[in-house]
This record gives sequence, structure tokens and C-alpha cells, in this order.
Amino acid sequence: MTDAPIIAQKGPYATEVVEGKNYFWCACGRSKNQPFCDSSHKGTGISPVKYTATKTGKVFFCGCKQSSKMPLCDGTHNKL
Repeated sequence: MTDAPIIAQKGPYATEVVEGKNYFWCACGRSKNQPFCDSSHKGTGISPVKYTATKTGKVFFCGCKQSSKMPLCDGTHNKL
């Protein structure tokens, strides 16, 4: 059985990333290190999503965990 993700915040996490670096986005909403995974998903049936930065700069990681473009924000939080 898979638990439903928890809304960590109703808005994106603006985060500076480095080109070529891998990031593991928290998909469950339980991480204390948002928007990144801290292994709090164990036992939920939800796994983190790997994101490899294509360029250095700011990206907006989803905070509501409902985006159709995970791990990036698509504005879904505006409908919650």
C-alpha cells in the first residue's frame, strides 16, 4: 500500500542548482530537508525523484507534491 504524499508547503522551493549535479527531490513530503530527500519516505511506498540539473541557476521544486511535472513546480499548488 502506498501512502499519499503530504503537502510540505503550498508553493515552490526556489533552489539554486549546479549543472550536472544530481538532486533527490522529496516526493513524500515528510523530509525535514525540503525540498530534498532525507529518507523519511521509508515504508510509505513513495520514492524520491532524481533530478539532474541541465544548467546552473535557480529552479522551482514542487512543494505541494502534486505537480504533473515532478520534481518541478507546475502551479498545481494554486488549486489546492
